[in-house]
Amino acid sequence: MTKLMRKKHQEDEEPTKVTFGGIMATIFFTLVSIVFVSPIIIVLINSLKDKTYINLETFKLPTADSFVGFENYKEAITQYDFIKAVGWTVLITVASVFVILLCCSMAAWYITRVQNVFTKIIYLLCVFSMVIPFQMVMFTLAGTADALHLNTPWGIIIVYLGFGAGLAVFMFCGFMKSIPLEVEEAAMIDGCTPIQTFFKIVVPMLKPTYISVAILEAMWIWNDFLLPYLVLDIKKYKTISIVIQYMKGSYGRVDMGAIMACLVMAIIPVVVFYLCAQKYIIKGVAAGAVKG
Repeated sequence: MTKLMRKKHQEDEEPTKVTFGGIMATIFFTLVSIVFVSPIIIVLINSLKDKTYINLETFKLPTADSFVGFENYKEAITQYDFIKAVGWTVLITVASVFVILLCCSMAAWYITRVQNVFTKIIYLLCVFSMVIPFQMVMFTLAGTADALHLNTPWGIIIVYLGFGAGLAVFMFCGFMKSIPLEVEEAAMIDGCTPIQTFFKIVVPMLKPTYISVAILEAMWIWNDFLLPYLVLDIKKYKTISIVIQYMKGSYGRVDMGAIMACLVMAIIPVVVFYLCAQKYIIKGVAAGAVKG
């Protein structure tokens, strides 16, 4: 026993061998990371330049002549009503993600626990909805939203629920199938109602999938342009993406400085949210999309 422990200890102390394939993989993924991060860095650098230098010296660092500090950020906030757009975007994103998580997790629980033709059809409809391009239904959707008075920040939440339900139900159903049914039966024997069983037993187990779905849906809704543009009454309600699109003056003049500043301010919340919850992504995706 002692010899086995010593041998294992020696194996643990041995340094990891550096192979040629490992070095090449590290170099490759480093280059890929640089390619993905470089646009964000370029936008950040240009947000600190004078608007006349952005087109002339796009890839250069700010100089004494081109550097304007946070003037572009001040202009974006004061002249283009960016703060109001952030408020509407936060409201739509948070409310839509909450409704998607609540409704889709409950629907997935019902689908996996009640095995009949109706639940199978609902599940297949949710899965097939992920392969339908948005462009096929966008004109019909815009007319329907206007007819049902869904062209408000509160009405568009229902629209996002419809489009986000496919992925959410698919992931939740995959994880639900891995939860032992005996756990829920024990809770019901102890006197829990179905609602209590779901919120006290099932929901805590769904934490990784909840966070994964929340990240995916939040990034989609926060950055979405086409759906709010078609559904919302843009004379009253503008999200961040719509405000950026309308940063144009007469004769096609574009305020690139303010646009770059708005892009940076729009990117930061999503990046921070992703970094804070990234450890749950792989766990939740693997549990929700592989099992079952």
